[in-house]
Amino acid sequence: MWPAKLSLLLVFFTFAAHVPALMAWPDEDGAWNSTMGEEFMANNTFRRALTNLNKFAGPCKPTNPIDKCWRCRPNWAQNRQRLADCAVGFGAKAYGGKGGRIYVVTDKSDDDVANPKPGTLRHAVIQKEPLWIIFAKNMKIKLQQELLIQSYKTIDGRGAKVHIAGGAGIMMQNVTNIIIHNLYIHDIVSAKGGLIRDAVDHLGFRTQSDGDGISLFGARNVWLDHLSMKKCEDGLIDAIEGSTAITISNCHWTDHDRVLLFGARDAGDGDDEMRITVIYNHFGKRLVQRMPRVRAGIVHIINNDYTHWNMYAIGGSHHATIISEGNRFIAPPDRNFKQVTHRDAPESEWRKWTWRSKGDMFKNGAFFVESGDPNGVQKLHGLDKIEAKPARAVHSLTRFAGAIGGCKAGKAC
Repeated sequence: MWPAKLSLLLVFFTFAAHVPALMAWPDEDGAWNSTMGEEFMANNTFRRALTNLNKFAGPCKPTNPIDKCWRCRPNWAQNRQRLADCAVGFGAKAYGGKGGRIYVVTDKSDDDVANPKPGTLRHAVIQKEPLWIIFAKNMKIKLQQELLIQSYKTIDGRGAKVHIAGGAGIMMQNVTNIIIHNLYIHDIVSAKGGLIRDAVDHLGFRTQSDGDGISLFGARNVWLDHLSMKKCEDGLIDAIEGSTAITISNCHWTDHDRVLLFGARDAGDGDDEMRITVIYNHFGKRLVQRMPRVRAGIVHIINNDYTHWNMYAIGGSHHATIISEGNRFIAPPDRNFKQVTHRDAPESEWRKWTWRSKGDMFKNGAFFVESGDPNGVQKLHGLDKIEAKPARAVHSLTRFAGAIGGCKAGKAC
């Protein structure tokens, strides 16, 4: 009996000795503190096997520059608007409702889209003044029609678990300065349209919505951060018709086919000025394609973790510029879908498009087909002013991607 117990104890303590290395955090330059941590965590099979060990229960430890700006401050609830200073990339000037008053959503209902009730989310977002919108308690909001947001708004879900689910999605049309932070958005469906109030002084007719989780139509200076999204009827996030100056960060996406679409159509030049940064996100289980699909403009895809796709990860058409830096791509088992990239055009055309990869990590046979200007990476750095961390740090940089459910006033998130 005792020899068997001693053997078990020996196995336990031998494994436990390695756990600190497996849980290592990156240094300031993004490098792992432990060679063993890098070796094991870069292997996706081992990572999935350690699911329970990876659930973090220690003191607050921000793992990327955005979260470092606000997350571990116990007084975050008294200074919520500090968040507006934390964005990076093309959407860094998205200040949302900074400087405006706090609006507390107390009512989860959405019964009257023509005359929204005070205390509802719809009533908050149609106001013309800058507002910082927060929630009094946990709630699930089923939108009867698209939620049309006016400019200079922040929707801040910290301190509550807020689900936008089971109904229509969120629309930003021809507006500026929007921040959407810390929400769960899922099971979004198409809405039939009708008369919907989009401002306190305007009631307009809307056609049937597409069923996107979040739609940007001619919107600019938008920051989407710490969102958990899945199972929308159309796309999770669409940015079209000249939308630009956008950062999408710290999001976690699962269970969806067409994830991100940037650009409305191949014809015309309406989206050529589009500028989008996609950073510190986790593309998770049961995703298929469009992570993103880009039709035009410039998109910087930086330090994201691509652990799953079933067709391809990054796609495009027309003449988009795509710069991929410091991402981790783990290909699916199917040998037919190892390629990260997919282009809907003849090779004679897409060879002219600038799609470049720098410092990316490719696992399980993943590969990226480059094209266009070999100096594209250097040229982009002068635009969104972000330097990629090493790809080996991506697991840590994206560790807290998605909505953060445990934020409580008086405690670090």
